[in-house]
Order: sequence, then structure tokens, then C-alpha cells
Amino acid sequence: MQSKRVINGSSASPGRNPGLLLGLLLAFLLLSLPASAREWQVDPGRGTLQAAIDAAGDGDTLLLAAGTYTGSVDINRSLVVAGQGGASIIDGEASSHVILVSAPDVVVRGVTVRNSGGVAEDENSGIFITDQGDRALIDGNRLQDNLIGVYLKGPEAAVVRNNVIIGSQFHRMNDRGNGVYLWNTPGSVIKDNMIRYGRDGIFVNGSRDNVFSGNHMSELRFAVHYMYAHDSEVSNNISINNHMGYAIMFSDRITASNNYSSGDREHGLFFNAANYSDISGNRVIGAKKCVFIYNANFNQIHENSFEDCQIGIHFTAGSEKNEIYTNAFIDNRTQVKYVGTRYIEWSKDGRGNYWSDNPAFDIDANGIADQIYKPNDLVDQIVWRHPLAKLLMNSPSVQLLKWVQAEFPTLRPGGVTDSRPLMRPSAPPLRSIGDEPESLDMAELGD
Repeated sequence: MQSKRVINGSSASPGRNPGLLLGLLLAFLLLSLPASAREWQVDPGRGTLQAAIDAAGDGDTLLLAAGTYTGSVDINRSLVVAGQGGASIIDGEASSHVILVSAPDVVVRGVTVRNSGGVAEDENSGIFITDQGDRALIDGNRLQDNLIGVYLKGPEAAVVRNNVIIGSQFHRMNDRGNGVYLWNTPGSVIKDNMIRYGRDGIFVNGSRDNVFSGNHMSELRFAVHYMYAHDSEVSNNISINNHMGYAIMFSDRITASNNYSSGDREHGLFFNAANYSDISGNRVIGAKKCVFIYNANFNQIHENSFEDCQIGIHFTAGSEKNEIYTNAFIDNRTQVKYVGTRYIEWSKDGRGNYWSDNPAFDIDANGIADQIYKPNDLVDQIVWRHPLAKLLMNSPSVQLLKWVQAEFPTLRPGGVTDSRPLMRPSAPPLRSIGDEPESLDMAELGD
């Protein structure tokens, strides 16, 4: 008020006093600058964290001491919430979401988040990010005893990385929550998390432009489950001992590369109505079906390794215009299961696939077998259509049928042909079971 009185009492107008004008401009600029971000030390207790959130301003940092902060919280402004390496525990006491993020540019780092509610209809989550939570960063936390670990419901460009997420083991698996759940969250990234138990490791529905990379997922239904999510990437993930590894469904223009599946019980890779995608550099070991392609079209499937499965690749339901080349089919009980009458060529630009059961020679030493490879014959198709026909496999009639088909190939009723089979795999196998990232500590994932 005193400065205002001095200005008003001056006999010189601002236009005639350059010093006064400069001072006024400087004061205006200082008043227009945002207040400096502050750091708040927050002690454990009931309601202390929410009180600190309510008192803080956008851009402030809340530093949580070690201990337990009880009660759900709503981060409704752009804050950094930083804990003490997991020793800072936010406990939702089995009520609703533990942390609700309803503001942009929120960071939650280094805390343990536990005990969300258990009501599936309410989507109870350890961390629930609304469509107001654009650019949220969930980094280096431990989430356990929550129905859903992290739920991204509508934010843009959120990042969930370096977290350990332990899902539930109660009820039926389909009644549990997902480790990370995404809905309509374009541009979001799920990276380098370790997820164990629960329903699906990462489940995405109705989204686009997402990246799922470097995650380790085990003891789940699906490691990665895609539904209606386009123009996205699934890369460098590890799936171990799940019901299914990577299920890409009703999604177009997906890049699925350099993923690993070991001991997944049903399928390592599953593509249903997934179109215009690039599937390369993946390794699947020991599943019922290494890869199942169902009504998937216009895909590039190359440089993958499918090993020690009951069926290397099951290809069905009108899948068309797929290019399948430079893959390795190694020691699968049945290399290819194709039930259809169309003739399909599995090679491209003079290079086919490697088949461990192909006894062909390479006389000219060009790396290409001198004879074409046909993985299935008429007898295989009869058995697939009529399983009881297995009882006749050693009968003279079946043996005669096999001989006739070998002598007269024109009798073959369609099927897969590799005209340029490789004599050796085109690339060395990807990581093996002992090659998990150095940062992986299975003890961190619980017993």
C-alpha cells in the first residue's frame, strides 16, 4: 500500500519518468512469475498425506518419510510424491483406490502402495489415473494386495515403469485384477515392470500408439492381452509360466518383436483378427502351440524361433496374405497344423524357413535346401478333422495312402509349401531362461 501511495502522489506521470516506468514494468513481471516450487516433508499417519496434498501447490514435491500413511488419497494437483525406496507405505485399508490421480504431470515414485478395495465393478486399483492425469509418471514403486495394480483410464502419454506389481492369488484367475490396465490412453508407455500373479499382466482395450517393452510377467492368465488397440509396440518382454504369452486380438499395425515365452501352457503367441502387423525376432519354447494364427491377415512373420512345442504354428480360419519366412521351427512335435484346401507358399525373396525335421541336402552350398518342404500331408489333415482316425495310423491302408501321395504329389489337397527351406536358422536364438535382466530379483516378486 505504501508503494501505491508513493506512485499516486508523484507529480510526474509515468510517461515523463523513465525510472518510474521501468520500476513498474519490473514489478509487473515479478508478480506475473509463478511461485517457486516447494518441498514438503510429510510424516506418516492417518490423513497426513492428503493434508499435505491439499496444502501444496502445483509443481511442489512431497517427500514421504519411512512409515505407513493410512487412508486413500486424491492427488488433484501437479505434484511429485516421492518415498523412501518402498519404505514409505500408502495403505488404502481395503477401501476404493489407494491413490487417485486426477491432475496432469503427477509423479509417484519410490512408495509401496497396498490394500485397495476389492470391488471389480468399481475398478478398485492401487493407482487409478483418470482422464485428467495426462503425462503421469508411475516409477519405481511396489504395488501389492490390490485388485488392479495400475489403471490408466483415459490419460494421454502416461508412463508406468520400473515397478514391482504383485497381484492377488485368491478366487478364480478370471476374477482377479490386472497388473496394468489401460483404456483409451493414447501414447502411454508400460516399461521395465515386473508383474506376478493376478489375471493379465498388461491388458489394453480401445487404445492406440502404446509401447509395452521390457516387462517380466509370470504366473498369470495372459502376459500381454491386446483388444482393439492399434499402431502399438510389444517388444523385449519376458513371459514365463503363464496360461498364454502374448495375445493380440482385433488390433492392426502392431509391432511384436524380440519377446520371449517359456513354459506358457497354451500359446506363446496368439493373433486373432490382428492385421497389417510385423511379428519378428520372438522366441517361444515349450507351449502347447508356439503360435496360433486365427483370422489374421496381411502380416509379416519372420525371424522368429518356435521350439519344442506340441504344434509349432497353427494356421486357420481364413488367414490370408501373410508372409511367413526366415523363421526357425525346431523340434516341435507337429511343425505346422493347417486345415484348408488353399495352396500357401511360405518363403519370400528366395528365402524360406528352417525346419529341424527336414532331411534335405544342400549340394550347391548356398544355404537353401535342394528340395521343397511340405510339412503336412493328406493323412495329417484326415487326423485333424477326424481324431479317431489315429487308431488307423499303422494300418496298411494309411501306409498305402502315404506312399501314393509321396509318389504323386498332385494328389495333395492344398496346404503349406516352403519352396526355399533354409539349411540353418537365419539368426541365433534369443535369450534363454537364464538370461533375464540383471535387475530381476525373483524374491522381489514374492513367493
